[in-house]
Amino acid sequence: MSLTRHVRRQAADAPESGIVAVMNHGRRQEGVLPLWAGEGDLPTPEFIREAAAKGLADGETFYTWQAGIPELREALARYHARHFGGPGREQHQPENFYVTNSGMHAIQLAIHATAGVGDEIVYLSPAWPNFVGAMGIAGGAPVPVRLDFTDNGWSLDVEKIASAITSRTRALFINTPSNPTGWAADEMTLREILDLARRHGLWIIADEIYTHFYYGGRRAPSFMDIMEPEDRIIFVNSFSKNWAMTGWRVGWITVHPALGPMLENLIQYSTSGVPQFLQRGAVAALDHGDAFIRSQAERARNVRDGLCATLAATGRVRLSPPQGAFYLFFGVDGIKDSFQAAFDIVDQAKVGLAPGTAFGEGGEAYLRLCFARRPDQVEEAADRLAEWINRL
Repeated sequence: MSLTRHVRRQAADAPESGIVAVMNHGRRQEGVLPLWAGEGDLPTPEFIREAAAKGLADGETFYTWQAGIPELREALARYHARHFGGPGREQHQPENFYVTNSGMHAIQLAIHATAGVGDEIVYLSPAWPNFVGAMGIAGGAPVPVRLDFTDNGWSLDVEKIASAITSRTRALFINTPSNPTGWAADEMTLREILDLARRHGLWIIADEIYTHFYYGGRRAPSFMDIMEPEDRIIFVNSFSKNWAMTGWRVGWITVHPALGPMLENLIQYSTSGVPQFLQRGAVAALDHGDAFIRSQAERARNVRDGLCATLAATGRVRLSPPQGAFYLFFGVDGIKDSFQAAFDIVDQAKVGLAPGTAFGEGGEAYLRLCFARRPDQVEEAADRLAEWINRL
């Protein structure tokens, strides 16, 4: 008798990650270029590591503030004032920010705050699979709205979101710039989505983790640019991408302070807070990391351009240079099962990619390549892929 028959159905039915399946297949093979995961190859900058090490040396190993240490919440306010401030905008205050154990934890808390068993959250697909899995485990129903791939790249028809809303819908999950497609909403699209949420009394869970990896300006348009203080928006974010801190597992939520007591309770009943010495590193990242963010984004832009040119030259690849994030989501003529293709590419081309099947509806015929890597490594991967494609 299987023990899984006696656990909660939603837990037993949680899907295996298609990305992890390919990684497990290829990570021990010699010579594979690992472009499957959503992280860069740069280690966390020394100034961030030193700040965390000092906190650890100072004995900051006890229980800490559930909402985050005051110094980190103040640093988050300063960071947002620099990057999201402007005339007429609401002043960012420390009370707007709540520190979480990763961006994934922030998403889980946002789901728990807005939806439960039998509820629906509409999201844009193809999408990072962890949101869909987390929603299912919570007992709710994730409802996909497909982005369209056209001659002008990936696009969103907001009317599709409107058509997906039902009496059970509680929130819209909007990831822009998008993982995996690189689609980024312009301000007009954000206004249309916000108007839709206001009309239906819905929450927006805004995943803007890749806002600085944007190739159309200094940062991507944000709901922060257009919202009013009382709008029902929960922002989820992470230190992982901007500051090369994927292994640290530190993130944050930005909300109206009225939601603060509820969020502190949710943190208390899930993790009880983020280790204080890690938060010291996060303070240093926010206060001294702007130049590092800019250098990462510029490197990604340059690598993106060369990668796209090499694959497009095969004449057999469907792609659009991503507007944001650091992924190329591309299709190859003749490939309909990207899951099997990802295994073949590991074995035959020695390049590790994520299969589009892992990203849900609309992703089945695509592959995702993370290009937040050394230029020479991505160039080599592009050459290997082009050679493999030309042999098909």
